[in-house]
Amino acid sequence: MNDFYSVEDVAELLGLHVKTVRGYVRDGKLKAVRIGKQYRIARAEVEAFTGGGVSVGPVRAEVSAVVQVDGVGARDADRLVTGVLAAASAWSGGPRPLWVQAVREEERSALRFVVMGPPRRVSEVLALVDDLTGGLR
Repeated sequence: MNDFYSVEDVAELLGLHVKTVRGYVRDGKLKAVRIGKQYRIARAEVEAFTGGGVSVGPVRAEVSAVVQVDGVGARDADRLVTGVLAAASAWSGGPRPLWVQAVREEERSALRFVVMGPPRRVSEVLALVDDLTGGLR
């Protein structure tokens, strides 16, 4: 599978929005194969699309982040962990996995998430944690 990319991977590689890449696929400008509900794009197609101007080799960016949420009760912590882990699981598909670990410190009423993976995916997890904690008391 190393010779195939998801739409998200191609968007990250080329510095484009995912919707732009999907548009190129739908318009036939970028050849892709549809597998179920997802497109897969061959490395050769990406190279042809870019004229060979973009390296699609093994260079990969990874990022890690630690998010601490203080003052969170057990019920809210459970809700946060469930939501974040479910979303992270859905975003983990493809050749570049997303890793998320949640740790609850009951005595301090604190919750900590450790997130590692591709920058775009990690930023999505951070945005989700921010959105979910905005509604906590």
